[in-house]
Amino acid sequence: MKEFLRRLVVLEPGEAPAVLASLATLFCTFSSYTMLRPVRDALGVTGGLDKIPYLFWGVFVVMLLLQPVYGYLTSRYARSVFLPWVYGFFILNLLLFWLWFHLQADHTWIARTYYVWVSVFNLFVVAAFWSLMADVFTREQAVRLFGFIWAGASAGGLIGPFVARELALPIGAINLLPISAALLFVGLLLMMQVIRRQRTQAAAIASTAGTTAATAVAHAERGIGGGVFAAFAQVGRSPYLIGIAVFVFFMTWISTFFYLEQQSFVAKVFHSADERARFFATIDFWVQAASLLLQALLFGRLFKWLGMRALLMAVPLMMIGAYAIYALVPVFMVLNWAYGVRRVADYAITRPCRDSLFTVVSREEKYQAKSLIDTFAYRGGDALSGSLYKAFTAGLGAGHTAVGWLGAVVSALWMLLALGLGQAFQQRAQRAALPLPAGIAAAKLR
Repeated sequence: MKEFLRRLVVLEPGEAPAVLASLATLFCTFSSYTMLRPVRDALGVTGGLDKIPYLFWGVFVVMLLLQPVYGYLTSRYARSVFLPWVYGFFILNLLLFWLWFHLQADHTWIARTYYVWVSVFNLFVVAAFWSLMADVFTREQAVRLFGFIWAGASAGGLIGPFVARELALPIGAINLLPISAALLFVGLLLMMQVIRRQRTQAAAIASTAGTTAATAVAHAERGIGGGVFAAFAQVGRSPYLIGIAVFVFFMTWISTFFYLEQQSFVAKVFHSADERARFFATIDFWVQAASLLLQALLFGRLFKWLGMRALLMAVPLMMIGAYAIYALVPVFMVLNWAYGVRRVADYAITRPCRDSLFTVVSREEKYQAKSLIDTFAYRGGDALSGSLYKAFTAGLGAGHTAVGWLGAVVSALWMLLALGLGQAFQQRAQRAALPLPAGIAAAKLR
């Protein structure tokens, strides 16, 4: 098994167990989520296509309310306590939604609530996982391993849509929720193994490296500190973190324009929620299959050959072309291909790069500021772009061609920001490469 792994990813001695456990955790998490996403997208049309931008604002408001709660958990409790709580909370929610759907005949408001909830669930669970990854692995390990670990998301993304596609019609889309809850529970158990393994190895290193390393290990198991609103202050005083937040804003704008265009076509073509769920599950399956190949085989090598700056700029550059093609040929098939390319590039390139950006910030920022950007800023971008899309199409009467050119312009701005952000990452990485005291350096998992 180790020899096979070394053909896919560059592993150092002792890394394989932590990497495999991390990959399995993300596999189960994304299997759970991608089983829910086709149901969310199918039900999103139920309340009316014009209501989707309002649902984006609902997600943003919920994020605004939950961020202080997450800040409180990270400031007061060790990661071995609050991370399982996050997963356990969402497992319980899934079971309650399943009961609610079966107890109430009119699903309009349940569907809207579920749509908001799934969007919150995805970002908080994934943000919690990658906060742990940025804490467990060093910057050098992130460059080598994060692309491979992200392949767990795409592998899980194959299972979730496949199950949804095969079972949406036979058992009904709603009955996928308990299956998703079971997968998330397995992910919770695996995540606890990652925490336990890292704690054991760090303690072993500390026992041989002296009191400085022991202090570092103990610090890693304490609460982060800083209070419930610490993340807002961390982002506000750091140009680097602000740059990441704006990068996420542009990324969500590019995605939302394509997403709402797709929803408008799907509402005309498919008429039942189960049919729409099957369509979205099919699209998700092929997107995740392509992402898996790129993540497992290419990302680490592309990072080594091209560097962070070039990879950050690659997807915005691709989206300039994709939106321009859609503007020239605004049909459903072209839209699906362009949106599919964006999603594959996001999973295979943008997300591993974005998570690697946090390997050169403080531990507090890895848990608190990263969560704020990955949740609050992400959904804020969704809400703003959704409202802009509605004003542009419904208010000004713009058609598909105009949306395509608007997306190309936003993609160009996104590319310019990626250029500056990549440069800032390289500067921070060079400073971080300066020698550290031996005990502190040894306390990092290697």
